[in-house]
Amino acid sequence: MSWLTGRRTVAATDQILDAAAALFAAEGLDGPGMEELARAAGCSRATLYRYFPTRSALLAAFAEREAITILDEVAATYRADGGVAGYAVACLTAVRARPHLTAWYAADGGQQLLAVLVGSARIRSYLRGALGRGEDGDRELPQLFLRVLVSLLVTPGADTHEEHALLARLTPDTQPRAPR
Repeated sequence: MSWLTGRRTVAATDQILDAAAALFAAEGLDGPGMEELARAAGCSRATLYRYFPTRSALLAAFAEREAITILDEVAATYRADGGVAGYAVACLTAVRARPHLTAWYAADGGQQLLAVLVGSARIRSYLRGALGRGEDGDRELPQLFLRVLVSLLVTPGADTHEEHALLARLTPDTQPRAPR
């Protein structure tokens, strides 16, 4: 077995992404370069590039990992009786509870974050299932859901109650499902 597969790969990518989280929180998304990211992760630039061939690939992997962690957390604790509006507010609350993610939606009006999230087949699939549309359902719904979330992160409501009320008007009579 190659040393680039299995548990070592997961551990190495997690170590790199953890270091990236700390640097993004301190310096913003555009702050740290690949050399600084490698140094913070305790590896060489060559090793960093082995796991993430481009800075964009590293940013995408980081955003996807954080998003899936948040979606898993929300799925484990969310009560479906709140509808899609409640699900969205639960996602917003989970994102806001992670200060190291502020740089993602503070920078460039969240456009980079939105592009990464919408570009992730894994996140789109997860959301189609959670929003009750399945794999063959509305292919644009995850993009709409993500656009609304990022918009509310960039321009939040007065409080979660106001956000929930706004979202409920957009999503009447819809219930999210537990992801498969």
